[in-house]
Amino acid sequence: MDEQIASALGDAFSGRDVEAVHPSGPSWNEQNRTVDIEFLDGERVYLKMANDADGTRIARERGVIDYLGANRVVPVPDVLASETTGDVPYLVTAPVDGENLLGLWSDASVSERAELARRVGIALATVHSCRFENHGHVVGGDEDGLELETEPWTDVLVGRMTEMREIASSDRFDHYFDEVVEAVESNRELLDDTPVVLLHGDPARPNCFLCEDGIGFLDWEIAHVGDPVRDVERTRNLQIESLRSDGSEEVVAAFYDGYRERAGGLPDGIEDRRPVYDVVRFLDHTGVFDKWAAFLDEDTEELADWTKGEMERRLAKIR
Repeated sequence: MDEQIASALGDAFSGRDVEAVHPSGPSWNEQNRTVDIEFLDGERVYLKMANDADGTRIARERGVIDYLGANRVVPVPDVLASETTGDVPYLVTAPVDGENLLGLWSDASVSERAELARRVGIALATVHSCRFENHGHVVGGDEDGLELETEPWTDVLVGRMTEMREIASSDRFDHYFDEVVEAVESNRELLDDTPVVLLHGDPARPNCFLCEDGIGFLDWEIAHVGDPVRDVERTRNLQIESLRSDGSEEVVAAFYDGYRERAGGLPDGIEDRRPVYDVVRFLDHTGVFDKWAAFLDEDTEELADWTKGEMERRLAKIR
């Protein structure tokens, strides 16, 4: 327990006694902090707090969860309390009734992973069934709908890259943010006339859970409205591939089959726009190169040379 946690809990659960505060898992996003709270009466909740006192992300996540939950689009956590304007913006959610995909995946065979990937594809396509008239940033919402600040899709995507740059922990490859923005903007004609759907934004395995109703999603704080191809490719990158491997063909095929099963097909133009999102995705790695390199038993300078070459290769495809 510290002052930040005490402030949020005092506002949301005044007078309740806390038995323990547990870490919720690793995160490289220093804008937020999430802890697992165990009350003296045995109830457990998850408390997410904005470290920078900016309630924007909390408002976005609360709005999206309320909207999806009320309309039974996909399974989402139940929101117990939230505050977006105080000194410590926070969101409190109940534990979900299901198993996290990260643990399920690590113990699964290839065929079992393929089935999980198929279910993820179905769930992602279900999220993408939430369609809108214009691309934009989600700034709030409730059970009746989402509140958007609309912009052309290229500008929304550039805005996401700006946010990625703000939370980057390494400036070794900082110049690539400018180069990727320039390359993306040069593809505006390809990007702006795309479907307009709700995107999760960070569909990694730790943000997915399996329950009786299928795959559900956690952590909607960077949800936005844009091109479904970005979410499809980001899910494939985060869940099935490794940075230097395309992953199991069986598992990739199952993921796409699940998406087709729900959506009737993959998004139009996926092959044309995939290279753009592959470049944007690689900024996730260049921006945290220091943390990423620390996890690998490789020479740092050799890894940096490979990173530079890989980014240049990806950029060449869209310039």
